[in-house]
Amino acid sequence: MHFSEFGLTNTKKLLIHAMHHGYAVPAFNFYNMESLLAILHAAETTHSPVILAISESALQYMGSDILMGMIANIKHKKNQIALHLDHGHSFDSCKKAINLGFSSVMFDGSNLPLNQNIKISKQVADYAHKFNVSTETELGILAGIEDEQTFSDSHLYTNPDIVADFVKQTETDSLAVAIGTTHGIYKRKNENEKLRFDILKQIATNIPKTPLVLHGASTIPQKFINKINKFGGNINYAHGINPAQLRHAISLHVAKINIDSDSRLAFTANIREMFSKHPDIINPRIYLQSAMENMTQNCVNEIKNIMGSNNKI
Repeated sequence: MHFSEFGLTNTKKLLIHAMHHGYAVPAFNFYNMESLLAILHAAETTHSPVILAISESALQYMGSDILMGMIANIKHKKNQIALHLDHGHSFDSCKKAINLGFSSVMFDGSNLPLNQNIKISKQVADYAHKFNVSTETELGILAGIEDEQTFSDSHLYTNPDIVADFVKQTETDSLAVAIGTTHGIYKRKNENEKLRFDILKQIATNIPKTPLVLHGASTIPQKFINKINKFGGNINYAHGINPAQLRHAISLHVAKINIDSDSRLAFTANIREMFSKHPDIINPRIYLQSAMENMTQNCVNEIKNIMGSNNKI
């Protein structure tokens, strides 16, 4: 099915509008019904466009039929919602998502030799654009672990000197860049570390018409870390990206910011608290409802105070 039949929008116009008006469209990852509803509630509350991001592993976990069944029953009339494949690692995975009804796909060839990254990125774009589906590609490598399919021990900053040629050859609609963000919850050694804004500024100068994307950009709120540890968790030395730095990145053509770890932390923190304070609870609806509400509140906060996308529909 085509994404328009689900009432979805693609990300091309969303990101161009965001880039020209000084805000970023949030791309929140989800994994189940509760995390999906949390994102939708936050977007509706704030009147924000939103990108529903799902990785290959999360898609495999939910199954195509369950996922698209949920998407088919979302009420989209007044919303701007995109369904995005996050870190597709092959042409086939991107093609499958497009055929299912995704309105946006990312091909992540960042670990491939440059010529191979360009070749497959262009192949994905050629197929996607036949159906008005937006594409995202990545140059540079983010260290850290997002899931079992997206991880790296190394970090490689995006080279500003090759971005213009890369975008021209691949015909990608947006470009994910590596300027010091990291997948996972261990992003910084301390709160004073800064992103490479010199690199980002040069990239924006070299490809002024291309919206830029930041992955690995969760802020890792310490209140969630503290709550998780208070109620039996064991997370130490986790530092995220300073919100002020993300807001500065938005001023340099970053039009899409991916958030995953913050949502996981918000969700997990409330479940741990519920289990500790109410050991008699056995009804999943009770603790999942609490976790969903906490994730919703965090998404609202990030939409308003980082993305600036509230009231931008």
